[in-house]
Amino acid sequence: MCSREDGSNCLKLNEDKTRIIWLGTWHQLNKTLPQTLTLQNGTVLQFSTAVKNLGILIDSQLTMADHIAAVCRSGFFQLRQLRSIRQSLTPAAVKTLIPAFISSRLDYCNQLFVSVTGRLLDKLQSLQNAAARLVTGTRKFDRITGRELHWLPVRQRIRFKIAVLVFEHLHGLAPAYLSEYCKLTTSRSHLRSANACLLSVLCTRTTYVTSSNVMEETFR
Repeated sequence: MCSREDGSNCLKLNEDKTRIIWLGTWHQLNKTLPQTLTLQNGTVLQFSTAVKNLGILIDSQLTMADHIAAVCRSGFFQLRQLRSIRQSLTPAAVKTLIPAFISSRLDYCNQLFVSVTGRLLDKLQSLQNAAARLVTGTRKFDRITGRELHWLPVRQRIRFKIAVLVFEHLHGLAPAYLSEYCKLTTSRSHLRSANACLLSVLCTRTTYVTSSNVMEETFR
């Protein structure tokens, strides 16, 4: 756990806050995997089914189901609290408070939702619809969408966020670490689509990493 042999720049592991997790497909996770990881100092860590990083709950299969459930749970709780004081607020205050509490939760790192299932996105959309009903005073079972308030639906909000990131990269406004993920296609110079500013899709593959390799790579 030390970066140098003389013991300088040592980091002490906080056992109460450290979480580890296996990531993989359903078939990979069904294999016989170690449930604990023993570090060089004798500390034993239990593998978790979900871990939190920067406020995002990451599950073993990267389905984002746990995080979306947490967002909906927190969002509906805030709506219940706001509903109890709605009569004391002006219409302008309602239109300001509710998006501040709900839209911020829907938009936080929502680019991670780009490949989640439609069923999970529908849960987020139901939260946005409930917020729109509270703003407009619509009854619970009346049909409503965010269009009445000029809110983009959840799916369009995700696409808009990704489009903004790509636009900023192509114009030199995005962080440098995104450059390797946004590369223009160069192998179509002889085609009419060469001027369409298409981006290359990186090839990825999954690998099986043992717990000993995890410890070695993490604390090298």
